[in-house]
Amino acid sequence: MLPLEGVRVIEIGQALAGPLAGAIMADMGADVIKVEKPDGGDDARGWGPPFSADGVTSLYFHGQNRNKRGITLDLKKPQDVEALHRLCEGADILIQNLRPGVVEEIGIGPAAMTARHPRLVYCSIWAFGDRGPMKMKPGFDPLLQAYGGMMSMTGRPEDPPTFCGASINDKATGMFTVIGALGMLRRREITGRGGVVDASLFETAVHWVEGQVNNHVATGEVPKRHGTGGAVIVPYQVFDTADRPLCLAAGNDRLWARCAQVLGHPGWATDERFARGSARARNKAALIPLIAEVLRTRPRDAWIAALEGAGVPCAPVNDIGEVVASEQFAAVGILQQLPGGPKVVGLPISFDGVRPRPARGAPALGEHNEEVLGR
Repeated sequence: MLPLEGVRVIEIGQALAGPLAGAIMADMGADVIKVEKPDGGDDARGWGPPFSADGVTSLYFHGQNRNKRGITLDLKKPQDVEALHRLCEGADILIQNLRPGVVEEIGIGPAAMTARHPRLVYCSIWAFGDRGPMKMKPGFDPLLQAYGGMMSMTGRPEDPPTFCGASINDKATGMFTVIGALGMLRRREITGRGGVVDASLFETAVHWVEGQVNNHVATGEVPKRHGTGGAVIVPYQVFDTADRPLCLAAGNDRLWARCAQVLGHPGWATDERFARGSARARNKAALIPLIAEVLRTRPRDAWIAALEGAGVPCAPVNDIGEVVASEQFAAVGILQQLPGGPKVVGLPISFDGVRPRPARGAPALGEHNEEVLGR
């Protein structure tokens, strides 16, 4: 039995954050009913190439909408809004990430829905939050990486602000939505009533840079970019070797002593400039070039073997192809075959040692209208 079996979720989601929240719940056993507009459905259906075998539905859509049933409702029509209400009579959770203001315009905002369905857990995903002067602004992941300070922290000091390649605000906001919904379900067990969960890409972005925000509030200093390295832990970054880069993470003084030994300079571990973590952080500009010079003398694999042999954490800088080809990727079994569909990355959680396997692929537009709505 999966942990969310018996839970019904209505997802009125587009793009990534809302559909990802629904996909996580579906993978954990919930019955997730995805509601799309009849004219084209979720915009992400067309976010390709690549597309699946039908040549119409993007691989991206399959990845975020597996395990769901799909229906179409035109929520500008009163009869379809009423159909949504009928679905919510038997639902536990509703997730929506429509453009700010839309749900109130069509009468399915949190106040209206929780008044009519008091046991419903109503989850809204915003761009900038549920209050404040930017409440009504739409947003996408790169905009929030920019506005939320993340771009200012990514890349080398001499580089322009840099975008993180993964949509980390969208994805983490989806995850925070799931956490909030499950917490609200637990409260409902005690009170008998649901409630409202709000999450936003902006608050997620601030959460990612919480350390830098906390430091700024305490000191007034504006944090700077450190490339692949960190501001506090040294060495904790990517270095070039004689052939390919590696990431070195000597995260404490004990590991640093072992690292210095492997690098052929055991005296670095007792040098007052480098012996302690705080000293290494203060003298980073002096230490990093010394380490870089040594590492360039041998190939990456030779350094990895020596460092791992001494128990010093390190890793090759893999491209995506190398990740997928790795033995560890195969061992954890995170790539899953969707029934009748492509292979996609599955839920990064196992229950009792077993990762949930998808029971169905992503739905065709309106595929389950008859089954769910009787149409």
